[in-house]
Amino acid sequence: MAGRLIANLIVMGSGIIGRAMLQAYRKALENANKTGVAHEAMNNIRRASKTMTEQEARQILGVTEQSTWEEIAQRYDKLFERNATSGSFYLQSKVHRAKECLENVYQKNKPDGTPT
Repeated sequence: MAGRLIANLIVMGSGIIGRAMLQAYRKALENANKTGVAHEAMNNIRRASKTMTEQEARQILGVTEQSTWEEIAQRYDKLFERNATSGSFYLQSKVHRAKECLENVYQKNKPDGTPT
């Protein structure tokens, strides 16, 4: 009898705490939406998740900072084709994004704007 009473108290208590936490979370979201904080946070998350650093791009392609654009292009072609035939679309897209990132870096460093 006492065990059943304790079990009921635990179940009821956890339900009350769960509802209180859910209500607090909803209120926090409501307040964040009113001030625009939630929208700005989502934009920052999206922006951060889409960008690739130069270091990450070099690691994906397996090149160094001293590599020429021709070496990067050859490495890209090899990895892209390998993942197109027997790899995964995810890895293929990572290779492509890495090339785009390094292409932007090389365009900024060259006075005429071409990566080659």
